[in-house]
Amino acid sequence: MSGNEKQKVSAIILAAGKGKRMKSDLAKVLHPLCGKPMLTYSVDAARTLNAEKIVVIIGHQAGLVRETFKDEDLIFVEQREQLGTGHAVLQARDVFHSYDGTILILCGDVPMLSSSTIRALLEVHILEKSVVTVLTTILDDPAGYGRVIQEGDKREISRIVEEKDASPAEKKIREINTGIYCVESNFLFGAVGAIGNENIQKEYYLTDIVGIAWKKGFKTRSFITANSYEVMGINTPDDLKKASKRMTTCN
Repeated sequence: MSGNEKQKVSAIILAAGKGKRMKSDLAKVLHPLCGKPMLTYSVDAARTLNAEKIVVIIGHQAGLVRETFKDEDLIFVEQREQLGTGHAVLQARDVFHSYDGTILILCGDVPMLSSSTIRALLEVHILEKSVVTVLTTILDDPAGYGRVIQEGDKREISRIVEEKDASPAEKKIREINTGIYCVESNFLFGAVGAIGNENIQKEYYLTDIVGIAWKKGFKTRSFITANSYEVMGINTPDDLKKASKRMTTCN
């Protein structure tokens, strides 16, 4: 990617959840996928960008996650209360004190994201001089996902609305949030610190940083990946089986 060599990039990987639907006490990100803990793939994805820092937000079975990845040169930050994705990212604020660069936010339960998609997302973010760029995809059935509210014809987005908070009209939108972002560090932590929890879940949604950026007049963009399977989250044993069949490393 032209010019990206000089761009400072770090990563935050969200990996604190228990994953109740996995029907196991094992932390979701430690479930094996093709012989490796699921979190391995998000760590490898961050490494493809030569990330200066890779911060992993841990919670459920934090000690076991640390032990499993103790030789991986990762920075672990614990989220002691599960208060939402915005709250999870906020826990990394001290790690990035005085850091000036782009932060790639990944999900530890989205293991099939390709390095080419991540690089394309970062390239668009840099070329557009965006403050927040959201990786999105288009689904025939978007039920259950946060919808992307677009403005104009330049891939600008004004907000992301979660399914449970969406109006009937908003639920018809097929472009969905994948939970993967590029965000400028000098904006990110002030924004997550300003997020409220006035929603049905009473959680601090990371998605709210899009609306905050938009209202402040900053550039916000979405980047669509055509391969929706890449951004499939693993939430159930059946999802894990589907991912195993798709991943070539298993074959």
